[in-house]
Amino acid sequence: MAEPSKNNGASPGRKGFTAFFLKRAIFAVVIIAAFLYALSLGIEQLGKWQDWKQRDSATEPAALALKPAQEPAPAVPATLPPPPPPPGSAAPSPSHAGESNPVPDITVERPADAHALTKAPAEDSRPMAPAEPPKAQASAAQATAAPIAIAPPAPEVKKQEDTHAPKSTQPEEKRPLGVAFVDAVIAPLDYELNQRFYGWRPNDIINVTDNVNQFQLGVLEVTRRTVVQLAERISRTGYNDAFDRNLENAMNFLMIKADSYWFPSPESKYKESLAELELYKKKLLADKASFHIRTDNIIPLLSAYEDLLGSCDENLVKLKEPDGSKVGYFKADNYFYYAKGVASAMATILEAAQRDFAVTLENRRAAELMHHAITYCRMAASMEPWIVTNGSLDGILANHRAHLAAPMSHARYYMGQLIKTLST
Repeated sequence: MAEPSKNNGASPGRKGFTAFFLKRAIFAVVIIAAFLYALSLGIEQLGKWQDWKQRDSATEPAALALKPAQEPAPAVPATLPPPPPPPGSAAPSPSHAGESNPVPDITVERPADAHALTKAPAEDSRPMAPAEPPKAQASAAQATAAPIAIAPPAPEVKKQEDTHAPKSTQPEEKRPLGVAFVDAVIAPLDYELNQRFYGWRPNDIINVTDNVNQFQLGVLEVTRRTVVQLAERISRTGYNDAFDRNLENAMNFLMIKADSYWFPSPESKYKESLAELELYKKKLLADKASFHIRTDNIIPLLSAYEDLLGSCDENLVKLKEPDGSKVGYFKADNYFYYAKGVASAMATILEAAQRDFAVTLENRRAAELMHHAITYCRMAASMEPWIVTNGSLDGILANHRAHLAAPMSHARYYMGQLIKTLST
């Protein structure tokens, strides 16, 4: 019998070691991936908790401010004087002549007291002159009883109501056109840069989170398109009008790539862009800048929004990537949160446009269409699944992309109808 070679005897050992190592390496990679995914979910939930805490702290002062105005209300009827007697009743006694607010309790008792005091001097055969002390006594009794009957005057409550009501409406009435719109353009990106927990994330070297990154990219894209239309159309009377320098700088600063790390950093440039928008807003307040609300100024903005909503809608309903591969869970997650960021920022800006362009919308009977577009954008922005699943449309697991596509497509439809209505 042939003796086995040494090489054949060593081969099974090497194969066994390779299989042993590969199994544990794959297991370690799976464990690390699961740990990083759980860590990202924890950081995102911590960020949401910070957002909820800020919203609760912002609503508490408003609720406390309303309490003092509501408590004095029940005390007002108790301080009102009694109604005057009906016509045809008996005339008041002479001792009350010239008084403005007679008290019923005092008027009933005074005639008896006065009669008793004027009758006593007659029995002593004295002159009637001492009848004056009872009058003085009655006036003293009235003086002591009047403060008890008359409570703090009602005009104080009326004055508090008058000063409290205009505080929320007066600044809005005096603000010129465009200020609310510029504030709405600034607010979404400013929150992501300065108020979001852990700040701007798409350019982080170590990407611990993924959902917030895509949400911030959606907010950035809406802000970019809005500032471009604000600089090129809304702030100019026509093609021959010069660009506003601050808006031109804001438009250029926003074009920096969101994922670049340094030279320049996107955070610094985006903050400079928001500062330029603040300068433009100050010029609007000083009546040194233009903001036009004609239909040919707002239609390009709505067209840019319609294109962006169409791109999001396509990413939410497609089943395959351009290279033919199937849309995976991680890609579905990115598409979902990018569209959610677009809807959130777009709803905020459209609400301000609804106020500043109110005259144009009412004249063309397009206010209701704008309201529907805002409603569906808000509906899309309010979706908060714990985990985005990419199940089949008729399967047990949810397909969150398809769920988000419904309000996004409705918003796109009403945006198109709004453009048609304003164009006619």
